[in-house]
Amino acid sequence: MSQSYVVLDLETTGNAPEQGARIIQIGAVKVEGHKITDRFSTFVDPQCEIPPFITELTGITEKDVSGAPLFEEVAEEVLTFLDGSHFVAHNVPFDKGFLKKQLALAGYQFPNCYSFDTVELSRGLLPTLDSYKLSDLTVYFDMDHSRPHQADSDAEMTAELFIYLHNKILQLPLPTLQALKKTTASLKSDWDFLIEEGIQQALKKSQFEDASIDVFRQLALKRIEDEEEEFIEEELPETYSVFEQAYFSEKGKLASQFEQYEIREGQKEMASAVYEAFSDHAHTLIEAGTGTGKTLGYLIPSVYYAKQTNQKVVLSTYSIPLQEQLLRKDLALMKQASGIQVRVAVLKGRQHYLDLRKFEEAALYSEEGSYDVQLTKAQILIWLLETQTGDVEELNLSSGGQLFWQTIQSDASSDLGRFNPWFTRCFYHRSRKQAKEADIIIVNHALLMTDVHQRRAIIPTYSHAVIDEAHHLEETAIDYFGLAVNYLSIGFSLSRLVQSVTQNKSFMNESEGFISVLNEIKEDVEELFRMLHAFVSERQTEATDVGRMSYVYRSFQEEGVLWQGILECAMRVQMNSSSVIEQLYSAIDKEKDNEPAYEERSFIANVKSMVALFEEEVTQLYELLLEYDEEFVYWIEAEPKGAKNAIYLYAKPIRVNERLADDFFATKQSVVLTSATLTVNQSFDYAQKRLGLEDFGVRTKKIPSPFSYEKQLKVFIPTDIPDVRGHNDQLFIQDVAIKLWRLTESTNKKALVLFTSYDMLKQVYQYVKDLDDEGQITLIGQGVTSGSRSRLLKLFRQANGASILLGTNSFWEGIDLAGDALEHLIIVRLPFAPPNQPLTRAQINAAKANGENPFTDLSLPQAVIRFRQGFGRLIRTAKDQGNFFIFDRRVVTTRYGKTFLASLPTTPVYEGKFEHLLEAHIHNQEEE
Repeated sequence: MSQSYVVLDLETTGNAPEQGARIIQIGAVKVEGHKITDRFSTFVDPQCEIPPFITELTGITEKDVSGAPLFEEVAEEVLTFLDGSHFVAHNVPFDKGFLKKQLALAGYQFPNCYSFDTVELSRGLLPTLDSYKLSDLTVYFDMDHSRPHQADSDAEMTAELFIYLHNKILQLPLPTLQALKKTTASLKSDWDFLIEEGIQQALKKSQFEDASIDVFRQLALKRIEDEEEEFIEEELPETYSVFEQAYFSEKGKLASQFEQYEIREGQKEMASAVYEAFSDHAHTLIEAGTGTGKTLGYLIPSVYYAKQTNQKVVLSTYSIPLQEQLLRKDLALMKQASGIQVRVAVLKGRQHYLDLRKFEEAALYSEEGSYDVQLTKAQILIWLLETQTGDVEELNLSSGGQLFWQTIQSDASSDLGRFNPWFTRCFYHRSRKQAKEADIIIVNHALLMTDVHQRRAIIPTYSHAVIDEAHHLEETAIDYFGLAVNYLSIGFSLSRLVQSVTQNKSFMNESEGFISVLNEIKEDVEELFRMLHAFVSERQTEATDVGRMSYVYRSFQEEGVLWQGILECAMRVQMNSSSVIEQLYSAIDKEKDNEPAYEERSFIANVKSMVALFEEEVTQLYELLLEYDEEFVYWIEAEPKGAKNAIYLYAKPIRVNERLADDFFATKQSVVLTSATLTVNQSFDYAQKRLGLEDFGVRTKKIPSPFSYEKQLKVFIPTDIPDVRGHNDQLFIQDVAIKLWRLTESTNKKALVLFTSYDMLKQVYQYVKDLDDEGQITLIGQGVTSGSRSRLLKLFRQANGASILLGTNSFWEGIDLAGDALEHLIIVRLPFAPPNQPLTRAQINAAKANGENPFTDLSLPQAVIRFRQGFGRLIRTAKDQGNFFIFDRRVVTTRYGKTFLASLPTTPVYEGKFEHLLEAHIHNQEEE
């Protein structure tokens, strides 16, 4: 007899029945044998007013519930529908909890049954999805969710989702189910009931039935074959010009992949420049305007050069999305069009990859862990059946899951090499092997700089590279050549080391001594960070953009008893740590000399990994507090309202040009750096200077965008907006909000608004929300609306009509909103870096010391490049039309303002009162 499940959803007037909240709608669906067999739905009279925001969310009005039955009148009917069934909801703690309390108020008892939360089940069984909201899941599964936030529709969709998830459990291989049973015992849903059903089905099947699954050491993984794909390779043309012509022609190989194909002269021009740079062993800067098609512009010559010379070419991007685009879209397109076999590898930092040995121990032999840890184990068990890379970027982990990842990620210190039974299946070593055999290696700037910084071959030997999004190379280098330690990071490494030593049987004879010293160090570290917090609190500090206190220090110039105490405590931590680290390494070596069995060797490797992590933290702490390099800026950040040890220590190089010149560009034959924004005032001087390219005879090329900006875009500068430099920020913020509201309300179009401050963004968001009292505008704010950048963009794309997306930082670039997905772009303030930030201030002082003008040589070029990146969000295709508003009057009232306008393509610029601009140009444009 098949089990019966009732999937239920409630709409209510609030969250707490004990505080007067009541049910206004009940939707329930019965599922038997993976089919919907019955439905129950009713409005309920709550005998109280429905709050406006509930009506806005659900669409349920007072009219809908007027004359509906009271809950007491439908309670028995609900219980009858639930009788003999298990309970399912999308967020069980709310729906079950609310129903249980309201039943109790009516004198009824909730039935005893198993409960299944489809939020939790989805997180565990669909570990790579961006979101687990019901509305997002229905889009992912292409369900017809016509009335979201109405109980009957939500219950129907949840039932469909539960059927899918239940089916997925029943299809899992036996080892996965057995491991899941251990990890899900402490979760909210009654996983064990469903898993046991799956185990009984799996036992009836042959364990060799599924050839796509690799079962090893009680874990099931996706089988990954290393065999070469079948490919009949064409002969490589003798000259690049023949190869290029085969792609860039009306009947060429690229044209064959598109229904409509237009030759882009700029793309051909770029491709030729890249190949010439590689052939002549020259470093080259190429600015390629939006729409050039620069990815294929550098990809095609890179592939030809790699195949022609049998040398690897490295392609480096700043963002993960562009890495994915390179691999999944552009390279796939080229391979499909080409008769050339291209071996491609994506290589990331080692911490991105799962260590299967560590995960085996955590999943199969350790039942400890918080709710987040146990759920993360379940996610990874499912993910192992799907992933080919073992890359954490594929997973959607909670913050607790991300901490757990640090205990199971790959690292050099715990690598057992040939002693590891997982070695041939190791994700990291497989990616390294693929990179060694590849023609093209895709990396990100972070790994590229790590390779330079650590001076060891993380990336296989190469001499030619293309750096895309090259305007980010300097900031990435600054980050990776810098230092950073905080109390949580060093405390985490200490706690893990103590736990690892305690649990390791090999160290039992000596562990008490080790643990005693480590606990002393822990006390000193706590005292050190408390003193640092007190030290910062006593000084005049600047506020960071996340609200922390910030203080720039020079270790041996600071004065006072408290600072002396800090230095003495730091020295004590360093000396004691060095001593115990040396003893631990000695104990590890002694154990290894005994040729231990695999289990002991594995424990030793884990201890070594923890020691190495702690050693790295202590070394950085020593360099931050007890050493000084005049080429660096050092600062402390403190949480003003946080714990008394909530301290963050940083040191970053003020310049990286010489380091890049000596350790990177001088070691490579040809590096091509490209971006849509490399020039300032049509000159590459700023980029060459900041990146250390001045002595390399670097070539430069500027390829304009093929778009007709003068026809596709208008620039508007309102004259009646308050001065951004005024003393009344509230007046400016209120005026911005009013103009945004008027623009979207009157045009019914979508607007992206770019800020330089989270605080201003949040205030504008609230003002616009208050102005839009009828809720006619879809309002999405970074840091206000919950979700990642990709989720906010998805919400914005899905919105219809008048919509506003408020963003800062990451929203200035890397966003592609073509067509009617974006028609108004607003830059609220010119994007100058805050001069009070430690690194910015140090760079300004260094420029002064060098006899440079800090504003024209540093601040202005940085802001112009940022400004151009923001501008580039608006016109993404040759068919786009858009309006660009600048709400910062400095662009026309200051001498330097013309530099910003001159950096834009030729396009009409209009000044005037906002309402006049709106009437004379925007509305007229729409009528045309």
